[in-house]
Amino acid sequence: MDGNAYRLEVVTPERRVIGEDVEFLVAPAWTGEVGILKNHAPLVAALKIGVMHFTVNGQTRYVAIGGGLLEVNENMVIMLAESAELGSEIDVDRAKAAKERAEARLADKRDNINMLRAQLALERALSRIQAYEAENSSYA
Repeated sequence: MDGNAYRLEVVTPERRVIGEDVEFLVAPAWTGEVGILKNHAPLVAALKIGVMHFTVNGQTRYVAIGGGLLEVNENMVIMLAESAELGSEIDVDRAKAAKERAEARLADKRDNINMLRAQLALERALSRIQAYEAENSSYA
């Protein structure tokens, strides 16, 4: 671990998504974006659906986060996420199809449509598309 790095672990119920030393992290918390550098004060934050980005060896990477919890303690960040997908792993066509389905559900005003569920599906799809686009534009 270099002098400015700390450990980042991102875990979902299905798998360990990230386990590496990073220099900087910005995560989507319910209270606003949380930026973390080495020697950050201890912190626990609730995460919302959004895009997290972190820097490794000067290169920024992006992750679509589906909510969860973040803990910072003694130069270690542990993120327990409901879902997390690296921008480089995202099937953008599938994410765009999910976005269109969610938008169609939200436009349908029938009583049997769960609007909150449709809104959350739209937010997840948008975060996946944003993470994919950010990840792929950073390599261009």
